[in-house]
Amino acid sequence: MSHSNDNDIMTRVRWAGGLVSLFVAALLVGSCVDPQPIDQTKGQLETHVDDWRDEIIYQIMVDRFANGDPNNDYNVNPQAMAGWHGGDWQGIIDRLDYLEKLGITAIWISPVVENVERDAGVAGYHGYWAQDFTSPNPHFGDMAKLRELVDKAHERDIKVILDIVTNHVGQLFYYDINGNGRADEALYGSGDTSELTRVTEYDPDFDPRGIQSETSLGEAGLAPIRFINRPEINRMPPEPEMFQNKDWYNRKGRVWDWSKRQQVLQGDFPGGLKDLKTTNPEVRQAMIDVYAGWVEKVGFDGFRIDTLKHVEYGFWETFAPAMRKRLKEAGKEEFLMFGESFDRDLQLNASYTEDGGVDSVFHFSQKFRVIDGVFMNGNPTREIEKLIEERREAFPSVPKPNGPTSASGEGLIPREMLVNFVDNHDIPRFLYEKDSVPALHNALVYLMTMNGIPCIYYGTEQQFDGGNDPFNREDMWDSGFDTSNPTFQHLQHLIELRKTHAPLRRGDLQVRWSTPRTGDETDAGIFAFERTYRGETILVVINTHEDKASRTRFEDAVMETAFEEGTTLRNVFDDGTERDDVVTVASGGTLDVRVPARGAKIYVPR
Repeated sequence: MSHSNDNDIMTRVRWAGGLVSLFVAALLVGSCVDPQPIDQTKGQLETHVDDWRDEIIYQIMVDRFANGDPNNDYNVNPQAMAGWHGGDWQGIIDRLDYLEKLGITAIWISPVVENVERDAGVAGYHGYWAQDFTSPNPHFGDMAKLRELVDKAHERDIKVILDIVTNHVGQLFYYDINGNGRADEALYGSGDTSELTRVTEYDPDFDPRGIQSETSLGEAGLAPIRFINRPEINRMPPEPEMFQNKDWYNRKGRVWDWSKRQQVLQGDFPGGLKDLKTTNPEVRQAMIDVYAGWVEKVGFDGFRIDTLKHVEYGFWETFAPAMRKRLKEAGKEEFLMFGESFDRDLQLNASYTEDGGVDSVFHFSQKFRVIDGVFMNGNPTREIEKLIEERREAFPSVPKPNGPTSASGEGLIPREMLVNFVDNHDIPRFLYEKDSVPALHNALVYLMTMNGIPCIYYGTEQQFDGGNDPFNREDMWDSGFDTSNPTFQHLQHLIELRKTHAPLRRGDLQVRWSTPRTGDETDAGIFAFERTYRGETILVVINTHEDKASRTRFEDAVMETAFEEGTTLRNVFDDGTERDDVVTVASGGTLDVRVPARGAKIYVPR
């Protein structure tokens, strides 16, 4: 990359009405940052949630969802998948009818803060390259428009979740390794060419000591960092000004070995995203103030938190309790914080919900082991039961003080609020990995009936099939927001069933049948479970087999249920194959039902 114009003076794009800094810049060396008063607040906040288990979350990447205001379409290049495409907050406002028709009750929007405009030809459209933590992204609108979005969503009883990043900023500085005051790529080492090392000062490899200065004579101590000044791409020193304190960064270079915990916690993300020193009490308090300030100004109902496992536990044990207490005192009760621990390891993911940590996490273990393993690749449904059993043991069973509660006021524990998903913005879409709409529909039945909070990635209902980032971030407007799409209607029906039947949202879960068999056996592919809430029980039976109808029996063994003999059950899930399906429970509460390939039944007492 050439950055010979770092000092060019150009007009910086700013949206009129942008948010001013929350903080006083002057800090005493070694002192903690005191919470600062929040200006432009909404006043007393309101709570819009009764029970988070009732919610259906819809993930929106703002730049790709809907373009409602052409006046903020600068540097837009819809032909480039890694460029700005023009989506904005007005576009979401314009499509609230669509979301309401689908049945969505909460939207999770990508980060709202002002970002680096572009880096190495790639745009910051996604929102994860923060430059100014306190100003709204002018590509999406101004502060008034963001408030309007939240207010209009609340009028429809749709909650709004803000995506936040506490781990890093965008690539806003370089390491001046050779001391010449400019960013270089250089070769270091002796005259022996076999020992030469190529180093880029934007993104050098991790060094546990910190990135070192180096000349032809050898190392010379910790390399200084130089903030970049390129206003034409908003690659400027971070704001508020306190984030220009060089001691607020770990300064150890990029992660190159993801198996090493120190690198994961203290390294820059590849691509030069600079890692904040979140062990520093000043940084912790600044993050609390920044993000509490956004809620106090706009009225968000929860946080989705990026890169959870790249920040030490102590940060979350400070950040999360402080946020709960502060927002509850401001009137925002039932505030939900769920985080991204992008890992198959269930114990690791669960660990971030312990003690004072976050309320919930994305259920990545379920994504890898169940959605991909069973529904996509045909693994036995016994794997689902194993994961459910492991989940009971892995997650803490004590509610968080000031944390989310049930509709009856009892504290909710993390495993009751795991965020379940089929697709998201960091992985290839289901239909890219497996070109089968029936398989997707099968997985969506599981998503909408399993305990936890279901999350739909925009475009899944339109059968989007993009591969790895950025090709899984398609333009939603290309779908025409089609409500006749079979997957839209499939999801719409499932959401309506979840809303109608409380056990599907809040009920305890009891597995009634799983199988190690995947071939031609009677029960191959069957998974059945009951959800029970306040004396009402619903039975869900799913056949994950690709080709054959299966039954809830194997040889002489027949599925036992919680229903008494003679109970008549009616299937309320209409997938167009077997309507008006009614069964009667046999002796001992047993039930032998047949489910078509990739089909499902949702039985309620008649």
